[in-house]
Amino acid sequence: MLLPVDKFAEERCSVMAIVNLTPDSFYATSRNFSSDAVCSRIDEALAEGATILDLGGYSSRPGADDVSLDEEWRRVSMGLRAVAQSERSVVVSIDTFRAEIIRRAVEEYGAVMVNDISAGELDERMLPTVAHYNLPYVAMHMRGVPATMQSLTDYAEGVVAAVRGYFEQRIGDMLSAGISAQNIILDPGFGFSKSVEQNMELLAGLHSIVELGYRVLAGVSRKSMIYKPLGITPDEALAGSLAFGWEALCKGASILRVHDVKPTRQIVDLYEIYRMHR
Repeated sequence: MLLPVDKFAEERCSVMAIVNLTPDSFYATSRNFSSDAVCSRIDEALAEGATILDLGGYSSRPGADDVSLDEEWRRVSMGLRAVAQSERSVVVSIDTFRAEIIRRAVEEYGAVMVNDISAGELDERMLPTVAHYNLPYVAMHMRGVPATMQSLTDYAEGVVAAVRGYFEQRIGDMLSAGISAQNIILDPGFGFSKSVEQNMELLAGLHSIVELGYRVLAGVSRKSMIYKPLGITPDEALAGSLAFGWEALCKGASILRVHDVKPTRQIVDLYEIYRMHR
């Protein structure tokens, strides 16, 4: 069943499991587009220690096909039904930039976390909707849209300063819309509108984003910043994902969004022990 969304804040570090409800995610192994596959993925993620499930019905990879509102909702509602039928309690996040998807989810299933790759810029109704329902809100940094984002990587001031400046402006917009400060979570958008080198720079400077005073989500799992420099495939990028996940924790991230829950849960638990001895 869906757990009240404020429960995730009880953990210092949370593991967010990616539940792709699409046929075209960049990491083929993570694709779940049948009801049985979704239920299996959810059961596995919860058994392995996920505290947040991130349901996504619209792939944001470069070149992904457009998805209609009704098709996105069909996919997301399939995931929500599977969670609602589960005997385990978990916080559910919905990876969408559409306010209507959030409205339908809350009205039919209860409060959710919102994970918006556009920080409210692709749907002007998103921020008011999040404020109206008093939901936790992940605002991600991206330029353009997924189809154009990789051509928008010119950061004259440097990527870290650019991302921090963007968040300073968007935080003001979120607060003005009525979203409470404790509900704001920042995602620097690794892999979105950034080259491999810029992703590395952003990870090294992640503490600058943390210094803004909000929870930070890091999504580096199996991304190109890992597999391209190593000349491998996403299927072979687990070790790099864990290494960069650990580094994100050391820089102050408090949510790791991942494909591989069990090993991530282990590094989070180890980090909690380690940080007491730093």
